Parts: sequence; structure tokens; C-alpha cells
Amino acid sequence: MVPEVRNDMAIAREEIFGPVLSVIKYRSTEEAITMANDSIYGLGGAVFSRDIPWAIEVAKQIRTGTVWINDYHAFADLMPFGGYKQSGVGRELGPQGLLEFTQIKHIHVDLNIDRSKKFWYDYLFND
Repeated sequence: MVPEVRNDMAIAREEIFGPVLSVIKYRSTEEAITMANDSIYGLGGAVFSRDIPWAIEVAKQIRTGTVWINDYHAFADLMPFGGYKQSGVGRELGPQGLLEFTQIKHIHVDLNIDRSKKFWYDYLFND
């Protein structure tokens, strides 16, 4: 156990996978959001509160791929999963996960055969 964890310590800054918990005191919601976002990682986070509308507003401001409210590490099969910043390499699950395997193409077809009616025609072909 490390007493008095600060946000600049490795235990609070590194993406540690394991049973690890860092508790950092904060004075305001804004300070807590700033500390949560002060990371190169953004896989997941959690907000615990009895005030659900407030917790949702806080969750909207935390830059992570998943934010749980009053829970942690529960996944819904139909919802996308993935991180922000240097966490993850895209999205898995849900429609957004499938989009990772697609490519978008724009095809423009001009149905006006008479090129002399084009705005650029006079610039190219009339001296």
C-alpha cells in the first residue's frame, strides 16, 4: 500500500492491469475530471454517485472509451468497446466494431453529357 497517492506517481499514471486501486483525494468535481483526463491512456473509468444525472454529466467529460456508473467492468455485447488516446486500437463489438472492417468510397457521377455547359469549360477550351 502506497500512502498519499498523487496523480503524478507511476501507480496513478500507468495502465496497470491487475487488482490495483489508487485513491486520490480531490476538492471539486472539476479537479477530479481534470485528474482523470490527465493521462495518455483512456480505456475505462467509473463514476460512483447516488445522483445519476450528475454522474452522467461527469461521465460525458471523462475521456475514456467506457465510463461505468455505479459499476465497473461490466460489458454489453451489443455496445462498442475500445479506448481513447493510447489505449486500444479501435473498437470491438456493436456496429462500430464492424465498421472497423469496412472501407468507404465516394463515387461521383456527372449525368450532364454536354461539357460546354460546365463552369470550367470556357477556362480550358476557349482562348
